[in-house]
Amino acid sequence: MTDTATRYDVTRDQLAEVLDGTPRYRVDQVWQGLYEHCTEPSDWTNLPKAMRAELDEQLPPALTSVTESVSNDGNTVKFLWELDGGERVETVLMLYRDRATVCVSSQAGCAMACGFCATGQAGFSRHLTVGEIVEQIARATRRAKDVDRRVSNVVYMGMGEPMANESRVWESVERLHGDFGLSARHITISTVGLLPGIRALADRPLPVNLAVSLHAANDELRNELVPINRRYPIDDLVDACNDYLAVRNRRVSFEWAMIDGVNDRDSDAAELAVVCRRLRLPAHVNLIPLNPTPGYPTRGSTLKRVHEFRDLLESLGANATVRQNRGTEIDAACGQLAAGQPVTLGRKKTE
Repeated sequence: MTDTATRYDVTRDQLAEVLDGTPRYRVDQVWQGLYEHCTEPSDWTNLPKAMRAELDEQLPPALTSVTESVSNDGNTVKFLWELDGGERVETVLMLYRDRATVCVSSQAGCAMACGFCATGQAGFSRHLTVGEIVEQIARATRRAKDVDRRVSNVVYMGMGEPMANESRVWESVERLHGDFGLSARHITISTVGLLPGIRALADRPLPVNLAVSLHAANDELRNELVPINRRYPIDDLVDACNDYLAVRNRRVSFEWAMIDGVNDRDSDAAELAVVCRRLRLPAHVNLIPLNPTPGYPTRGSTLKRVHEFRDLLESLGANATVRQNRGTEIDAACGQLAAGQPVTLGRKKTE
């Protein structure tokens, strides 16, 4: 990776330095093009042609489009990007009737080694820069605009562990809030349980949402499913979440990938309900039927069992929702992002 700043790496003040000697309103026009319209310098016809060409050269894009895959129903779009240095990452755009959600990656690969996750199976390459994170959101936002959708939510649940790249993730959050105009309450940062990151998030000024990928409610099973649990066991994780709640007073969500015969038993529901009640504000559980990945042979729970598990949790006093899988046929669903070869199912656009 080179040290060259890309167009979404620079702050507004740094952009003013790049445009030194031009009127201040030109900075405003460029910033509007980047963050309000999410367009390319060539599209900024309110700027002189020579200035557009110079900006394109001085502030190149961070992402090169490899493929764009679309689910059969047209409501999920997966972007495969190549980064400077050759690494690849993926971004998912989920389209709803009147809005859109972007699932953004924070690392190329992941070092957390969760065996049921395709990204974890691939291993870690490097952290993404602020510009690489922000540009994913800008380009997905542009794609949403093309079909008259407004991006209303951003979730840091793509490739990588956001809390392992916390400072850059947070700077991208500030851009989302300050420059894209997205409410902090519509931004969710996920973690497998990195306690330093959770505590850092509690000290940050914006009230974003925290999601913890729990997947097991006892240390023996969680050590197997989520290896970082050996360093940060469940009791310590609960303490960190309670410290976060003491500052934020915003409910934490637990993500739970439903794995047949592994963590979908009645005893698992009972243990999970206990952990939920140990928080200052009881956690909300998102139940996710495990999506297939090549490196994990165990299958996901049946939809019938997922709903039974939810009903049992609710009878034990826990709040739970079954999350709808989207984009499974294009490997865009939770746990499937691997930045590998383009899939053959669904409609695909190559650039």
